[in-house]
Amino acid sequence: MSEQLGSNQPFYTLRDIIITTVMSLFYLALSYFLVGYNTNQVVLVILFNSLFYASPVTRKFILGFSIFIVYWILFDYMKAFPNYNFNKVHIRELYEMEKHLFGIYSNGILLTPNEYLRIHGSPWIDIIGGIFYLMWIPVPLAFAAYLFFAKKEQFLRFSMTFVLVNLIGFVIYYLYPAAPPWYVQYHGFVFIAHTHSNPAGLIKFDHLLKVGIFQSIYRQGSNVFAAMPSLHSSYPVIVLYYGIKNRLGAINVVFGIVVLGIWFTAVYASHHYVLDVFAGITCAIAGITLFNWLMKRQPLNAFIEKMLIVIS
Repeated sequence: MSEQLGSNQPFYTLRDIIITTVMSLFYLALSYFLVGYNTNQVVLVILFNSLFYASPVTRKFILGFSIFIVYWILFDYMKAFPNYNFNKVHIRELYEMEKHLFGIYSNGILLTPNEYLRIHGSPWIDIIGGIFYLMWIPVPLAFAAYLFFAKKEQFLRFSMTFVLVNLIGFVIYYLYPAAPPWYVQYHGFVFIAHTHSNPAGLIKFDHLLKVGIFQSIYRQGSNVFAAMPSLHSSYPVIVLYYGIKNRLGAINVVFGIVVLGIWFTAVYASHHYVLDVFAGITCAIAGITLFNWLMKRQPLNAFIEKMLIVIS
């Protein structure tokens, strides 16, 4: 990238303009071909280009956050390649295993934790749980923003760990397609392809506050049969790990509370089984461990050094 040489000289070149324009158009065309038109795609392109050309600081910021953009694009493109086209969807066996390991008796009937909590829920838990579940992306992104401005090398390590954990999760989604608890509630044990995503218990949050937040979010869900592992449960673990690693003190207590809140709500709102949550935690630990192992290898260290030059 070119540097700013004078007050009247732009910090970008014709080459920069050509590359970003071609990449933006290619992304929009490929997205339209794979998953159809979505206004979010246009917003992403406008956001990237705006920050890329606004100033040298915003350019470094958006280039640093490009790894999260790659994650979002991959997640979105999963719609074009449903995992149920590659392997059998697990519905009944996961439900029965959950009931066998974590079942709770209520009035003489053995229920899964999801079923039990659905019966014994309350409006205040619906609201608090909804607030926690809204944090699964804003908290990691806000933490990443803090690291970007305060500790750039830690920012790169955090963001690369985040994407690595997601890639592990995506692989498992295709190896072991799994239905969420709400699917059994609404559709039983019969596999129905092209089933639309559902806010499940989180719809109570929308109704209580008279908003359409979760309804809107789950209208854009990429894959219903991607409940195992719960990546919602993975993300706060990564944040807490890097919070502790960077000795952030009291803020780590907040991160810990968010971790527990998201884990609980995942089950309470019938989006995940307890088994899914444990799998998400395991996925996070595996990704963190793998990344730390890779950091002992020269290629990854060299890549981070190059990225530091770009965003510093």
